[in-house]
Amino acid sequence: MNLTNDWSKIRKHFNQSFKTNLHVSIGSVDEENNPTVTPIGSLFLNDNQAGFYFEMFPTKLPKHARSNKNICVLGVNSSRWFWVKSLFKRRFDNYPAVKLYGQLGERRKATDKEIARLKRRMRSTKALKGHKYLWGHMDVVREVFFQKGESINLKEMTKGL
Repeated sequence: MNLTNDWSKIRKHFNQSFKTNLHVSIGSVDEENNPTVTPIGSLFLNDNQAGFYFEMFPTKLPKHARSNKNICVLGVNSSRWFWVKSLFKRRFDNYPAVKLYGQLGERRKATDKEIARLKRRMRSTKALKGHKYLWGHMDVVREVFFQKGESINLKEMTKGL
């Protein structure tokens, strides 16, 4: 998978993954070299092989960034219809899962444009009581820069991708 050439497909995949999972998983390594995974519901991919997530709730990722900035992000399309249709056809028309390898960047104040992207993504939950608790005070982001992308290989089912 070529990160530059396939970036629009990768972004589309991650948007679909958020619709079906409401999060992605970010793998990192702690100070003692132990792997750990953090669910993140606010990762956004930009158009330049980079992105950001809102860093209100993660506690381990910021700690890990001090000693090892390397991460792996996994986005899975868990739509039942996507999987049933693919199993019926005996092939996937789009990636079922994509991994992105990269590094955590700096923590900084979110721009108005980034906050607007979060509000747009979370607008379907705006009327719910928990919406304000989870997404009402997001104002700090962590930048993420990617160097490599990899689609998940499921043999014959992903052969044409």
